[in-house]
Amino acid sequence: MIVFLNGRFAPEAGAVVSVFDRGFLYGDGLFETLAVFNGQPFRWQQHLERLQRGAEFLKIRLPFTAEALRDFARQLIEKNRMPDALLRLTVSRGMGVRGYSPKSAQEPTVVMSLHAAPAGDGKEPKRWRLMTSSVRLPVNDPLAQFKTCNKLPQILARAEADTAGADEALLISSDGHVAEGSSSNFFWIESGSVCTTPLASGVLPGVTRAVVLELCQKLGVDARQATVAPDQLRWTQGVFLSLSSAGIVEALSLDGQALGHSPLVAELYTAYRAVVLADTK
Repeated sequence: MIVFLNGRFAPEAGAVVSVFDRGFLYGDGLFETLAVFNGQPFRWQQHLERLQRGAEFLKIRLPFTAEALRDFARQLIEKNRMPDALLRLTVSRGMGVRGYSPKSAQEPTVVMSLHAAPAGDGKEPKRWRLMTSSVRLPVNDPLAQFKTCNKLPQILARAEADTAGADEALLISSDGHVAEGSSSNFFWIESGSVCTTPLASGVLPGVTRAVVLELCQKLGVDARQATVAPDQLRWTQGVFLSLSSAGIVEALSLDGQALGHSPLVAELYTAYRAVVLADTK
């Protein structure tokens, strides 16, 4: 596998980062994960804009222009001959003196790598079993707007899901409502409306989440932001998740209890696949 590291391409064994890099020491950085179809990263612009907003918030100076990063990504895909894959773009603050102060870290580290896309025929959404995590997310957390390299709450939640034999964990906000999955945004269907958690609940403004809301408008489906408690989900018409790596995923169960099945999930998934094919042709 060929990896991009700070302006050069190298075999993954030779693409090394210092043990004093602040991304390794403190999770001081950002990342984006993009689906690549037909050699084209899906919704590159939206992912990059979120990365740029995060870098501005963290006061990390991106060492490459948006155009240069896009060209590096194209070259990486070609060099690895992986037209259908997942692209991981990571930016850390780089090396600095010991301690929390970032003032001496002036040369950020930029890495891009490709990974095999999740298996599936693409004809219908994946179906996952969910569990409720004990991890709580603070509401109105400004860091939730970005994909920071420090994702310990999500890691702990996913570890709970692994232990429980579930495919994904739902994290609850500090006010008792469902926030998001460990690596996904959360939706449910109620009275024919597609509902999703407000961003103020401490959830990531996911790129695929935004695509789902666009599709609802295009299909004439009512969509709104609302809150829901975990024990209310069994009474909904359906639950699904959105994430870049898999698109739209239907939830089969929560904590071992079956959830509602709505044909609207499959309709949205079909519309999502059509947008992907149109945007990456």
